[in-house]
Amino acid sequence: MRTRLLGILAGPVALVLATTARAEGPPRPLHERVDRLIEDATDGPMAAPATDGEFLRRACLDLAGMVPTAEEAKDFLDDPSPSKRERLVDRLLEGPGYARRMQYAFDAMLMERRGDRHVPRADWEAFLRRSFAENTPYDEFARRILSADGSGPAADRAPAKFVLDREADPDLLTRDIGRMFLGRDLQCAQCHDHPLVEDYFQAHYYGIRAFLDRSSLFTDPASQVVMLAEKAEGETTFQSVFKTSVTHSTAPRVLDGPPVVEPELPEDRRYEVAPEKDKVVRTIPTFSRYEHLAPALANDGVDAFSRNIANRLWALLMKRGLYHPLDLDHSSNPPSHPEALELLAGWFRDHEYDVKAFLRELALTRAYQRSSEIPPGADPEAAEPSRFAVANLEPLSPEQLAWSLMQGLGVVAAHREDAEADLDHLDAALCDRCKADEGREARRPWRVEEAVHARLSGNVDAFVRYFGASEGQPDDSVEADVHQALFLSNGPQVQSWLDPSGSNLTARLAGIGDPAGVAEPLYLAILSRRPSAGERAEVLGYLERRGADQRADAVRELAWALITSSEFRFNY
Repeated sequence: MRTRLLGILAGPVALVLATTARAEGPPRPLHERVDRLIEDATDGPMAAPATDGEFLRRACLDLAGMVPTAEEAKDFLDDPSPSKRERLVDRLLEGPGYARRMQYAFDAMLMERRGDRHVPRADWEAFLRRSFAENTPYDEFARRILSADGSGPAADRAPAKFVLDREADPDLLTRDIGRMFLGRDLQCAQCHDHPLVEDYFQAHYYGIRAFLDRSSLFTDPASQVVMLAEKAEGETTFQSVFKTSVTHSTAPRVLDGPPVVEPELPEDRRYEVAPEKDKVVRTIPTFSRYEHLAPALANDGVDAFSRNIANRLWALLMKRGLYHPLDLDHSSNPPSHPEALELLAGWFRDHEYDVKAFLRELALTRAYQRSSEIPPGADPEAAEPSRFAVANLEPLSPEQLAWSLMQGLGVVAAHREDAEADLDHLDAALCDRCKADEGREARRPWRVEEAVHARLSGNVDAFVRYFGASEGQPDDSVEADVHQALFLSNGPQVQSWLDPSGSNLTARLAGIGDPAGVAEPLYLAILSRRPSAGERAEVLGYLERRGADQRADAVRELAWALITSSEFRFNY
């Protein structure tokens, strides 16, 4: 009778559900749902939308790694289309600058300015750039890094830099894997349960370490290439310093997830390549604990994995995590907007960890597009970073600063012209069939970007030295100091870019006959906006006071004043 009744009701219930679904329509975009959660949880006023110039500069820095050209700024500011911000985001995400920006950001995130040891930096950077150019799903990207052992061909060794350049140190790797892939710094749970964070247990620390304990560095005697070797034996045990009489043992496991079950193998089947008494060999076990790390950690069943990367990408654009610091996700440090984080992590996971699609949604939020100015008359607490009611400020990364200076001062443009001319010369020699290849033209911006980067990337090193963190520290640990100020003010590198030369910015501005025409291209090139009336008057007055015979020096000093301003140094 019950079955029959359910069958009778099935039709009407299905009709009601279908009608309701049609009435509600398709789900709203992620950015709209996130904004509602942020704004519903916020008392008090929100900052006004950022101006077009502010949004343009911010988006270009975050998604392409440098400020736009003066021409790009002018075109965007003059565009009356209501959809121009969305179109800008799409263009930036599809351009070669995006992959380069993510290369720099994830290198700093994952390697924390460590010196090169066993994997060439060029190979690692190429791996990162290719991953983001191809929009590799983030879970696959993480698995490539956490499964690489450095044993393959040279072209495939790059992802192993994360492990090899940490010397396969199990404690360092346990901490950094927990921090960077799970958002949990378990270091203080090494000797006992964490004394301050009740969610972090000693068993969590050693569960991750158990994947790594049997591994060590091996140097191939013939090639001198360093890679991982692994033993088939060895258990992971631990004691709390407060209960030394009790010894615990753990199988490999990620946090509170299920342990990895290791098969029992007879002694003669434990190795594919067994140790030899009088010969140096790279041992390879039949069952590898290390091989199980990546699939155990980077999967949909580990909530901390999706929460961590959703929070880190949010922080990449919003300049603060929903929980912060980024490696302290625990119940005593809850997210400022827990429902928003749950929504973001779930959406990212459900959309197969599509990084571009996720960043696109974040860039379209009102939270991202707010001004950094506190609303008039509002309490200063309105700018408290965790509220996301006002855009958070952050200094440019060393790479953003270097490339933005080169872009704004015309260095990039000069080298781009040279790269374009070189490609034209090469293309002229192609056969007609090659010239007809449509893909060749589509690849041209990427070829130009690669050529320009090859010519200028060496200039970035000095900026990393002065503005980057010390080895093993995140960049947000860096504080401003006098050495940075002196480098920008008096350093020969920056000074040479300011000197009028060829077609660079100061040379072009010095060549403008009417001093009233200098302010606009100056501000568009460096600050991505038009000057105010007061700024125009100030520039004009300064040029007139210096006179035509000192025009070049005066223009140089004006450009220097803008590039050393807080507006240029920060992501307004």
